[in-house]
Amino acid sequence: MKTDPERFILENTSVLSPPHVPEIRLHLASEVHDLWLKTEEDLEEIGLPPPFWAFAWAGGQGLARYILDHPETVEGKRVLDFASGSGLVAIAAAKAGAVEVLAADIDPWARTAVRLNAALNDADLAFTDDDLIGRSVDFDVVLAGDVFYDSDFARALVEWFVNLAESGCLVLVGDPGRSYRPTAHLDPLATYEVPVTRALEDSEVKKTTVWKFRQ
Repeated sequence: MKTDPERFILENTSVLSPPHVPEIRLHLASEVHDLWLKTEEDLEEIGLPPPFWAFAWAGGQGLARYILDHPETVEGKRVLDFASGSGLVAIAAAKAGAVEVLAADIDPWARTAVRLNAALNDADLAFTDDDLIGRSVDFDVVLAGDVFYDSDFARALVEWFVNLAESGCLVLVGDPGRSYRPTAHLDPLATYEVPVTRALEDSEVKKTTVWKFRQ
């Protein structure tokens, strides 16, 4: 690695508010391709996935919007934000009054991105890079934005989320119509028209639904 993650993030992003969640500020990238290439060069590894931590994805924006508009969902509760990316949803949960928030992501730079973004918003939250899929977790609420983009990943998540819901955990996901969304297991709570980056999506607005996993 040629530079440290904090320096890279500060030099290659701008402090912006996601359009659907203007209450929150994040270190976000404006140029997808350039940042992707810079990340590969810095990590000296070709073929990396997109730097998810650098963008406010539609599912995350919708889920964060729902949490801020319905603070009773997390207020006074222990919350896990799975596949946290930038930390947007975790920050929303902290601002909405969660008593404990853990952001989880295995991306090697997500820890730094979440820390920097939490500081921007005076949000008190913790971070883990452990792979939690399939584990029993001690949280009241599990949140996940935009996670059903890969068939194998989605299959593992569905089994885990269903088990968590059956154990009494509230599992909410934000999804803009990804191919592997398990609709048969979900009840809709709210739908939003979320502005997105055309370079990442195939449009400038994505219809995004917040779903609750059935017990």
